[in-house]
Amino acid sequence: MGKVYEQVRMFKAKYPHTITWFRLRKHAAVVEKHLNPDEEPIYTFAGQKDGNPLSIFNTCVVCLTNKRIIIGQDSIVVDYTLNSITPELFNDMQVYSGILFGKVTIDTIKETIEISNLDKRALAEIESSVTSFMLAEKKKYAHYR
Repeated sequence: MGKVYEQVRMFKAKYPHTITWFRLRKHAAVVEKHLNPDEEPIYTFAGQKDGNPLSIFNTCVVCLTNKRIIIGQDSIVVDYTLNSITPELFNDMQVYSGILFGKVTIDTIKETIEISNLDKRALAEIESSVTSFMLAEKKKYAHYR
C-alpha cells in the first residue's frame, strides 16, 4: 500500500459519511503512478468528481502534494483520468455545505472541478489544507511576474 492510499483510508475512517464507492485503492494507484520522485503527499481525500449530489458513481481521489494537486480517477471501461493543478493555475476554492453533504469547487485558469458528496465535518479541514498550501506556493511564483 502506498502513502496516498493510506491517507485516503484515514480520511474515510475519520469522515465515514463521505460517499465513495469501492476501488479507492485503484484511484489512489492512479495518483501514485503520476507522483514525481521529489513529490510527497501532504493531504488526501476522496469524493465524487461531479457537482450533482445524486451522482454517486464518479469516485475520485484528490491528493495535495508538496508541488501540486492531483485528482485521479480509475475507470473500469477506459484506463483512467488525471487532473493536475499547479499553484500558478489555481485561482480559488469555494466550499458549499448542504443539509447532508458538502461540496468543494476548485477554480483554475482553465476549468472548474467540483468534488461533491463530502462529509460536512470534513469541509473545514479540506479548505484549510488546500488554500493554506496554495497561497504559500503562489507567493513563491509572484516574483516571476
